[in-house]
Order: sequence, then structure tokens, then C-alpha cells
Amino acid sequence: MVCGDARIDASIGETNLMSLIEAIAENIAATTGIDAPGEQLGYVSGGDINQAMRMRHGETIYFVKLNSARQLDMFEAEAEGLQVLQQADALKIPQPVCWGANNESAWLVMENLSLGGRGNPVALGEGLAAMHRITQSQFGWFRDNTIGSTPQSNTASDDWIEFWREQRLQYQLDLAERHGAGSALLSRGEELLELFPALFDSYHPGPSLLHGDLWSGNYAYTEEGRPTIFDPAVYFGDREADLAMTELFGSFGGDFYAAYENAWPIDPGYKTRKTLYNLYHILNHSNLFGGGYASQAQGMMDRLLAELR
Repeated sequence: MVCGDARIDASIGETNLMSLIEAIAENIAATTGIDAPGEQLGYVSGGDINQAMRMRHGETIYFVKLNSARQLDMFEAEAEGLQVLQQADALKIPQPVCWGANNESAWLVMENLSLGGRGNPVALGEGLAAMHRITQSQFGWFRDNTIGSTPQSNTASDDWIEFWREQRLQYQLDLAERHGAGSALLSRGEELLELFPALFDSYHPGPSLLHGDLWSGNYAYTEEGRPTIFDPAVYFGDREADLAMTELFGSFGGDFYAAYENAWPIDPGYKTRKTLYNLYHILNHSNLFGGGYASQAQGMMDRLLAELR
């Protein structure tokens, strides 16, 4: 599992780290019934939002994600997302163990996976298609969570178009306006909110269980070769939203897409709608990190509007 920052030791400090390890060990003991000291085994790098380390407690090694104490709710939502993803039998989902906070830090303790095996992308494609067949009656989820560190609303809705407009694109556009986005991006965004329902004239998705943040950094294969997905932003929505993100930052490879298509064929309109779905993530990256993401988002809007006008 990749999520962390090697600067964790500098930001926490040796004294605070010792008390943090003790607090996490007490949390694990209260959950598992095994009373043992904690031992930090090393830091894990790779993420932009959280810090992480591996930790031994008794005979077991755990993967621990860390952030400031005010982010405890974010970790609780992630743990509950991992729990619902356990329904995806064909995929290995890390099991959350416990979560908590002290005065300075919040943590999420989960099963440590040994990654790096040579996996089969066909199994990943088939597994994701099977996961997407897990449904509920409405779009959304029973609670809100985060996408990166941005709040993500999941209020239940019977209307997918309204859900995507109000709880995904409109929310990010409002954030962009508060962050000083240019008038060109905002005006294109408002026009797109009016016109994009036409992309669903002959396509009516149901609420599938979604990972919600399925880019190439959030999947891997275990040492045994089993596909695994992690770091979710779970909700129930159009399965195309997950598929679209697999193409946003890299690609999952031709065998993956062929296997998914064979398990559950994809509507031809996906070729256009994937830009609509990935726009949400690019707007979020613009709001989180700035840089060139705003111009990328504007370009995506221009391509969509050229299809819709």
C-alpha cells in the first residue's frame, strides 16, 4: 500500500513519535485483545495527503496512515469504505483494524499487504466488473468522505445527473471560485452544468459500488499475484466514473480493459462521458495543488462543450 511521506519523522519529532506509537499500540490492543508494545519499522513514501509507516504489534505487522488529529473523520470514512469494499471477493482489500487520535495526530491502522508480485490484469478487470455489480437502491453513500483531502458529499439521490451536477462538479466549481479561478473556467463550467445531461439521453446508469479514486497508484498485486485496490473514496454511482479514472493518470493496460469489457460491456458513449467524469478529479487537483490543472480542466470543458453545443 502506498500512501505516505518520508518526512514524517521530522514533522512529528522523536518524543512525540514515541507517545504516538504507544497510543496506537493501545488502540490496537483494545481492538484485538492482544496487549503488546508497538515498534515502528519504517516509513513509507509515495502519497501527497497522508504520512505512513509500518508498525509491529506483538507478532503482527500493520500499515499505519497518519495525519493531523483533525483528520480523524477522514480516516473513519476511509475505514468504512474499506469495509464495504470487502464485498468484492475477487479483489484483495486491506482490512481496517482500528483508528483513533491523540492531541496531535490521527491514525488508521490496517492490514499490511506485501505488494510487488506479478499479477494478471485480466483478474483485475474481471474483479472490478464484479465489484461494480454490487449495488444499492440510490446513488451516494450513507456518509460523506473525502477525495484526497477535499470533502466529498454523498447525500443519497435517485437522480444520477443531479448527483453528478450538484455533489461533484458544482461543488468543485464553487471551490475553484473561492480559490480565485478565472472567469473563463467558471463560465465554461456553468455552461457545462446546463448542457451535460444530453450525454445521458440514451444511457441510464445504476448505482454501482465504486472505489471512487481508482488511479494507477491505488492498485497493485500482492506477492501471490492477487489484484488489490486501496485508498478508496467510496460511493455508489455510475461504474464509468471508476473506469474513467483508470485512464486519467496512466493506464491499467489493454488486457485489463478487454477483460472488463468481456465481463460487462461498456456503452459507446463512455468515450465522451469519461472526460466529464475525469473533470471532477482534475478540478479537485486544481483546488488542492494549483499548477496547470486549471488549464487542463478548461481544456476538458472545451472538448465536452464542442460535443454538446
